[in-house]
Amino acid sequence: MLTTKLFLGFGVFVLGSFSFENPFSPENYIELNTETAVVSKFQSPGKEIYADFCMQCHGANGKGDTKNFPPLDGSDWLKSKRNQSIAAVKFGQSGEIVVNKIKYNSSMPAMGLSDQEVADVMNYVMTSWGNKQTKIITEKEVAAIKK
Repeated sequence: MLTTKLFLGFGVFVLGSFSFENPFSPENYIELNTETAVVSKFQSPGKEIYADFCMQCHGANGKGDTKNFPPLDGSDWLKSKRNQSIAAVKFGQSGEIVVNKIKYNSSMPAMGLSDQEVADVMNYVMTSWGNKQTKIITEKEVAAIKK
């Protein structure tokens, strides 16, 4: 009885592993065109910059900590103070600011980002979570912001 069960189990296993399709058929493969392939790193450079420089304080969800680090998600300060927001990322920020009716008085150091990196991370923040930016921030716009 045991040998019959083993034999049937082995038979099912062997038959189940057979396929009537050609495993080498072109339909079973994805063609990788290196000229058009997009690496996720380049799809959203702002996301990577955010992870490297901003996430430690503002959090993965952009909510900050409601004590020292203001939220970026749904931030009225980001929406109403576009130039100051760009300047904060470009040059750092210190002194009191009010975000969503809460006072924050900590400092954010300058991160040493290029104008393009500032634009990328600002666009990521302004289109992430609940933020719905309609006008993108350009490298030229960032370059025009002076200390």
